[in-house]
Amino acid sequence: MAARQLSGKKPQNMRYTLHTLLSYMGRHKFLLLAVAVLVSISALANLLGTYMIRPVVNTLETGDLRDLVLGVAVTAAIYGVGALAALGYTQTMVKAAQKVLYDIRRDLFAHLQTLPLQFFDTHRHGDVMSYFANDVDTISDAMNNSFAMVIQSFIQMVGTLVILFILNWRLSLVVVVCYIVMFLYIRFSGKHSKAYYTRQQASLGDLDGFIEEVTAGQKVVKVFNHEQESLQRFREKNEALRQAGTGAQSYAATMVPAVVTISYLNYAIVAVLGGIMAIQGMTDVGSLASYLVFVRQAALPINQFTQQSNFLLAALAGAERVFEVMDQPPEVDEGETDLVRVREENGSLILCEEKTGRWAWKGPDGALTPLRGDVRFEHVTFGYAPGHPILRDVSLFAKPGQKIAFVGSTGAGKTTITNLINRFYDVQGGRVLYDGIDVKDIRKDALRRSLGIVLQDTHLFTGTIADNIRFGKLDATQEEIEKAARIANADSFIRRLPQGYDTMVTADGANLSQGQRQLLAIARAAVADPPVLILDEATSSIDTRTEALIEKGMDQLMEGRTVFVIAHRLSTVRNADAILVLERGQVVERGNHEELLAQKGEYYQLYHGMFELS
Repeated sequence: MAARQLSGKKPQNMRYTLHTLLSYMGRHKFLLLAVAVLVSISALANLLGTYMIRPVVNTLETGDLRDLVLGVAVTAAIYGVGALAALGYTQTMVKAAQKVLYDIRRDLFAHLQTLPLQFFDTHRHGDVMSYFANDVDTISDAMNNSFAMVIQSFIQMVGTLVILFILNWRLSLVVVVCYIVMFLYIRFSGKHSKAYYTRQQASLGDLDGFIEEVTAGQKVVKVFNHEQESLQRFREKNEALRQAGTGAQSYAATMVPAVVTISYLNYAIVAVLGGIMAIQGMTDVGSLASYLVFVRQAALPINQFTQQSNFLLAALAGAERVFEVMDQPPEVDEGETDLVRVREENGSLILCEEKTGRWAWKGPDGALTPLRGDVRFEHVTFGYAPGHPILRDVSLFAKPGQKIAFVGSTGAGKTTITNLINRFYDVQGGRVLYDGIDVKDIRKDALRRSLGIVLQDTHLFTGTIADNIRFGKLDATQEEIEKAARIANADSFIRRLPQGYDTMVTADGANLSQGQRQLLAIARAAVADPPVLILDEATSSIDTRTEALIEKGMDQLMEGRTVFVIAHRLSTVRNADAILVLERGQVVERGNHEELLAQKGEYYQLYHGMFELS
């Protein structure tokens, strides 16, 4: 699938990913600078506190109690400053990390809103959710746990090495060799675990997508007794995640033991050689004591650094997936014609702000064209994939106020025509005209404001019944909402609900029947009061009795509007002004119900063969 191609590939540009992440962090540079300063103070305090072992131990040789107390007091003060700095940077880092994550989530969601419908048609919802849940969470872990720790570990590693050379440069040569061995192994382990971390993030997104699909389709799974098959597929995807996770953690888990082993070996060698040097008078006892503590502590910042590198690798893998989505090209909108409110004055259209119920297209030159609902296709050719046309040289027209019905077998191109009217997709040949204007020249938001659509697959949002109807017109009053519900014949069932229009809708309307959800979708289109209405098998989920009840309301809704109907039941299109029969992407017949029956062609066979199309 396209989603796997996007998320499962090996990182191609880690430098770009890191640069983009740093650009987000740069938006809050003052907070992060404060973190860096406080972390540096904490790390330096730890180094200086350890170095103070030298003068404190040496005062034991002189027996000066005053110097001993002073040395201990200074050491305590240094560690106290370090503790306060640590408290400061942890709290500051929390605020900075949440601000960065807020920006990333905001920009990701905002960019998703600009992507063409094709992106969502080719990516599973679970994969999209994985960007917000799994991938952003890995960035969150790295920001909260790794940013400050990496700075602290780096300062402690470099500072420890510098102080070791100050205390005893001869012994430090041994330490340098051990450092080199440690970093060579860290590089080897990190190189091999990076690819596994990327596979792990991709497998996690794939698994989430599968879980989302199966959960949403539980009824279908149970109807066809596919529980075992679903479980088997889950096990396969879970196994892929396990293998990727095991591979990533296997290499990562060896880093700390390897570093600790090397550091123990280093400590043993340095202790022996340092003891010999102290006996021979080549170093004082205080310097050796401080030196050995530094050597013993040297493994800690390296261990921390290696542990945080695992978080960073996972975070960069997740960040790369997120930034890849954010780099997807947005939906192109080159239209310059807008939709504006107008009123008629002395036979001319005048721009106005008040609600008059009249609209017009305002071209880039300021010319006003009345919104009438005249839709025409001129030699349109279109395919979702190159080389596989769905529509072939289709020409059709719908005059203002006409009801046009599309019938035909599955895959004939009925829904595709409506997708082209509202520019979910753009034609590859020919053109679509709306009131004589090419839809490519109309701003997409203006075009879609003029259209009301009732889809076959209804979608309700979490909120009240009124909120879901108001989704068609956000400034609709309660009176307008109830009027729209009466038009769709939904008012009666709504008032029978426990809280009426204030009844909460959850889980995509799970507490409502499919027919009730469809009625709410029709009411949502009615409240928008559009000049052009598209009904994509809008009554397919409504029983015959309910369909008869809403017929008058639908007639009222369609009155004076251009209406496109994709018919599931042929009985629903008898009163259409024109019925277009599509087969293999072409219009093969056009006429009203009686005219097409008289022709005894494709429609005649469909009508007498079966009254419903699959």
